[in-house]
Amino acid sequence: MSNLALAVRDSTTMLRRNLLHARRYPSLTLNLLLTPIMLLLLFVYIFGDTMSAGIGGGDRSAYIAYLVPGLLLMTIGSTTIGTAVSVSTDMSEGIIARFRTMAIHRGSVIIGHVIGSVLQSVASVVLVGAVAVAIGFRSTDATALEWLAAFGLLVLFAMALTWIAVGMGLVSPNAEAASNNAMPLILLPLLSSAFVPVDAMPGWFQPVAEYQPFTPAIETLRGLLLGSEIGHNGWLAVGWCLGLAVLGYFWSAAKFSQDPK
Repeated sequence: MSNLALAVRDSTTMLRRNLLHARRYPSLTLNLLLTPIMLLLLFVYIFGDTMSAGIGGGDRSAYIAYLVPGLLLMTIGSTTIGTAVSVSTDMSEGIIARFRTMAIHRGSVIIGHVIGSVLQSVASVVLVGAVAVAIGFRSTDATALEWLAAFGLLVLFAMALTWIAVGMGLVSPNAEAASNNAMPLILLPLLSSAFVPVDAMPGWFQPVAEYQPFTPAIETLRGLLLGSEIGHNGWLAVGWCLGLAVLGYFWSAAKFSQDPK
């Protein structure tokens, strides 16, 4: 069997293993999903009218449209925290040491984690999107091509954050540390344009919101779904995704290839 065929076979096996774990122990994924869903309901039903007036909208529906793209990307950040915890658990419980003694492709373990996490992220986005539609979100102006581009951006963003989460899991000594190390993946959206426009923030804080991966990705997704101006955010979003994916891949590969001490 060629190296490529071996890698595909073993990666598929590891993917099946991770999906079985997610199905048998869904509590972690569901707990991480509660944060974006609760924020969605909180900001729509408690702060919706006030926030809509603040961004120049006429009613609560305007703020729902503004809020949902940021919450979808925040959902991806939340889901990838589970990936960091899962990878750290594998490393600390000894199963990786067992895999190292078997005739399997070495990189298939983390590839299985990455693909499984991306699939879970997409499923989580669909679930949060369904909740958003149920409470009034609509994207009637987006064309089929724009919907396809939006889906591609979500998958690319999930891939980038997943590789970073895998690296965080590999360097964490236990699951608790992995969860803490990956916490910026859910905190950064709170400091972005997900909830209020960057121009409405204090001047000293605007660079924090602007120069990070979530804001250009949110503005690009918002433009694709709602027809707002994208400008240079599209290229910035793709650049951030590719940069984080490459960084996370080489970081994870280097850490995973080290023999345990």
